[in-house]
Amino acid sequence: MTVPDVDAVQPVDRALRRERFGWYSYDWAMSVFNTSVTTVFLGPYLTTVAEDAVGADGRLPFLGLSIPPGSWFSYVLSFSVVLQVLVLPLTGAVADRSGRKRRLLGGLAAVGALAATCLFFVADGRYLLGAALFVVANVAFGAATVVYYSWLPDLAGPDERDAVSSRGWAFGYVGGALLLAVHLGLFLGADSLGLTEGEAVRICLATAGLWWGLFTLVTVSLLRDRPPVAAAHGAATNGFRQLAATLKGMRAFPLTLWFLGAYLLFNDGVQTVISLSATYASEELGLSQSVLTGAILMVQVVAVFGALGLGRVAARYGAKRTVLGCLVAWTAVLVAAYTLQEGAVAQFYALAAVIGLVQGGTQALSRSLFSHLIPAGREAEYYSFYEISDRGTSWLGPLAFGLTYQLTGSYRYAIISLVVFFVAGFLLLLRLPMRRAVLAAGNTPPERL
Repeated sequence: MTVPDVDAVQPVDRALRRERFGWYSYDWAMSVFNTSVTTVFLGPYLTTVAEDAVGADGRLPFLGLSIPPGSWFSYVLSFSVVLQVLVLPLTGAVADRSGRKRRLLGGLAAVGALAATCLFFVADGRYLLGAALFVVANVAFGAATVVYYSWLPDLAGPDERDAVSSRGWAFGYVGGALLLAVHLGLFLGADSLGLTEGEAVRICLATAGLWWGLFTLVTVSLLRDRPPVAAAHGAATNGFRQLAATLKGMRAFPLTLWFLGAYLLFNDGVQTVISLSATYASEELGLSQSVLTGAILMVQVVAVFGALGLGRVAARYGAKRTVLGCLVAWTAVLVAAYTLQEGAVAQFYALAAVIGLVQGGTQALSRSLFSHLIPAGREAEYYSFYEISDRGTSWLGPLAFGLTYQLTGSYRYAIISLVVFFVAGFLLLLRLPMRRAVLAAGNTPPERL
């Protein structure tokens, strides 16, 4: 698999090309956590670990509650986002004021990568250890992504951002696919290597953390800091004050908040499908881990071309219209998933191919659309609110999924319950006047929105 041309939008100087490559490289570094850990291996594996720790009633004891092991991972995912609601906005405020984004990105990625690597030690009913490590890794993942996203307006003009953002996602899918292919080979060949399936999964989780940490070094060596919007001294303390000012100031941009509301809804649906699809397929459809891993690998490969292709569609028809079309496709995916027959491998792969086509475009174009709605100099602060519902950090969707399963005992009802997120997000985005929203934020609209 070849990585797409780094900069084909228009000629750029060598320093900017180098910095863009560094920015793309972080998507390459971090996407393996989202793919191998959150999407493929940890959900089913942590569910199995939790099942080994159940009491006589077949449930997990936790803080006086009685929880079915099938809901454990979705609740852990939701809790990690509750923490992010507190951590991410503060991270954004500090990043914008400190002028030390490179150090902040490197430090957060190091914490997350170390926690992910330590998932190797989750075994023998240690479901609490697995939950704690994932919460730390996912919070660090989200906080680092806030800092990473904030570079986009510095690296691309208004008419370039859809293409540059799509290219970053494509890099991420290539990196995720390469390591996932290695993981799939390890998992399928576990017996010949003298490993159990559980041991193979633990190695996959740990190597994803190592990959994330090592390739982050490339990113922090190529990106450069920009002057802060405020004095650097006391950035951590003043971050709280700036956070309060940001929350107050966002009321002056109601159309930006409108977009965030729409994005919160439909991206919750996207992230829940991505994060819990492996659990649905294994527990409801009875598909093996090798089938799940193969399907996710195919999604990664298809998504490279989907992200780049939808980036070109957006250049012709506008990013907003392209995202709306993707949301229609996501709704159809959920309806089809509800009707899938147990053990239907071919049907599952066909559905995974559709997800691959629309997944990258939905996320890459949403990221670039939002960049036009941010007042200059507040990129990290605003992206912190954006990231609360981005990439495996949604909480409404997993909560709805977990509660629906707990109330009905059916993963089919749980998966179809997510339709409401796509429909509501579609309707809100459809009514949003994007050009007026860009102008209200003090920015120049691109030729097509």
